Amino acid sequence: MKLLEVVLIKCHLSRFMGERKLKISDVARDTGLHRNTITLLYQETATRVDIDAVNSLCQYLNVSVGDLFEYLPDPVLSKQSQHETG
Repeated sequence: MKLLEVVLIKCHLSRFMGERKLKISDVARDTGLHRNTITLLYQETATRVDIDAVNSLCQYLNVSVGDLFEYLPDPVLSKQSQHETG
């Protein structure tokens, strides 16, 4: 069923922070974002993200939204969906 396709949005914040040797406290201090917001994105446990937070992180890291987040459909459910329509 197409409506049940599970979608995973991958956040690459931890990779960018690691490349720049940044701590969560550094990013929080420099961007003004709450430490909890950064932690949830870093650990990829956030269930929703404020657009202002995304904007701040993109500006701070000098990356695009597409660099920070990646759309990954669930491959198992996508194959099931293809079989039902094919």
